[in-house]
Amino acid sequence: MPLTDKQIRNASATTRRVLKLSDGEGLQLWVKPSGAKLWNLAYRFDGKQRKLAIGPYPRISLKDARTRRDGPKRLLDDGLDPSQQKRLAKLAATAQNANTFATIADELLAQKRREGKAPATLTKLEWLFGLARPALGARPIAEIEAPEVLQVLRGVEARDRLETARRLRSAIGSAFRYAVATGRASSDPTGALRGALITPTVRHRAAVVEPTALGELLRAMGGHTGMPEVRAGLQLLALTLVRPGELRKATWKEFDFDAAIWTIPAVRMKMAGRIAFPSHGKRSMS
Repeated sequence: MPLTDKQIRNASATTRRVLKLSDGEGLQLWVKPSGAKLWNLAYRFDGKQRKLAIGPYPRISLKDARTRRDGPKRLLDDGLDPSQQKRLAKLAATAQNANTFATIADELLAQKRREGKAPATLTKLEWLFGLARPALGARPIAEIEAPEVLQVLRGVEARDRLETARRLRSAIGSAFRYAVATGRASSDPTGALRGALITPTVRHRAAVVEPTALGELLRAMGGHTGMPEVRAGLQLLALTLVRPGELRKATWKEFDFDAAIWTIPAVRMKMAGRIAFPSHGKRSMS
């Protein structure tokens, strides 16, 4: 006879053994000595008796348990083992969670750290990925399509950050290419977005390009009457064309005076650099 809600509420194990109450078609309520009540589906597959856990009572009511029994029964009718299909679904969900955009982005960042990329480069890339995480982070990367990425980029454009949107497209593309290389995506949808973004207006910085004006600038540097360190720094910048921060944070141990070479660590550059000052006055960079 099918179970009733009253029977289920009043059921209790009178011994140390589990009490099994049948509702029909394999659906059973297991009442444990502890008082816990669990729904299970008993069935036979490949000549063996098997059990599929459905869930606890009362979180899963009698009506819900009967509904959840129907799906596994259909699998049995199709010649499939419900327990095996449940395990496969869990494995698929685990694999899907391991292949989200956020996971791929974190892996790519970790790889670039191992490659010794400059901290400033890593910080910028992590910041760009952070802009995409709210919308794309939890999504399986293989399921993300170009319109989804474009929506993220449009949101950045709407804040009048056109150059950031362009860089973000490139960063997202690098995550997709890494996913393709590691077999977790089949393509990079950002390629289809070329031309879809607003092109930032290029603003050229003021620069001294005429030889005569450059000579005047060099003479002004040499005639600087302020601190001698400032004069030397300006002259060294003109000779090496390094970034101001690379010069300002230089330490004596970076200079090999015998070989006339200044080695700048990667932590202060986009990549490690060496500047040589040959005896004839010219300098070269490698």
